Amino acid sequence: MSTDYSRALGARLRAIRNQQGLSLQGVEDKSHGRWKAVVVGSYERGDRAVTVQRLSELAVFYGVPVSELLPDPRPSSAVTSTTKIVLNLESLGSLPADEAGPLARYASTIQAQRHDYNGKVLSIRAEDLKSLAIIYDMSPDELTTRLIEWGVLNPGMDNGANGLDDEDENWGDRRRSPR
Repeated sequence: MSTDYSRALGARLRAIRNQQGLSLQGVEDKSHGRWKAVVVGSYERGDRAVTVQRLSELAVFYGVPVSELLPDPRPSSAVTSTTKIVLNLESLGSLPADEAGPLARYASTIQAQRHDYNGKVLSIRAEDLKSLAIIYDMSPDELTTRLIEWGVLNPGMDNGANGLDDEDENWGDRRRSPR
């Protein structure tokens, strides 16, 4: 197993464990000693190879499909899944509700969860953009184009790059009307 793959697999294992609110010792306790903290930790660091059988057993323990424990083989996935996209809320607020309503509700929900009501911009993840694309029944690239046309997204953004550039702070003023 390559070192990069071992580390990526370990990162997935750690992420799943953390999502379940378990420490390494918590895994050992919850499994009644079946999964030793030191062993799980070595899997997570990529210091120790995990067999397919043990990976399958760990997936059962965590209650997730084995595929959730495997890292995404696409090299760009690590970047796009954590990249933030910055939405211009001022532009969003001026769009007709029949077109931008789902996005406005989505943004409003995120603001409420974060207790973030600055009203100017909101950063979301690339995964959020994928969810919104499903709501709008289009691909993430098509939605990105639409958001740029609406002035909600920086025209220099490339589906997951940074949102607002210091040099281009007035990008929302160049929006076109919605289709």
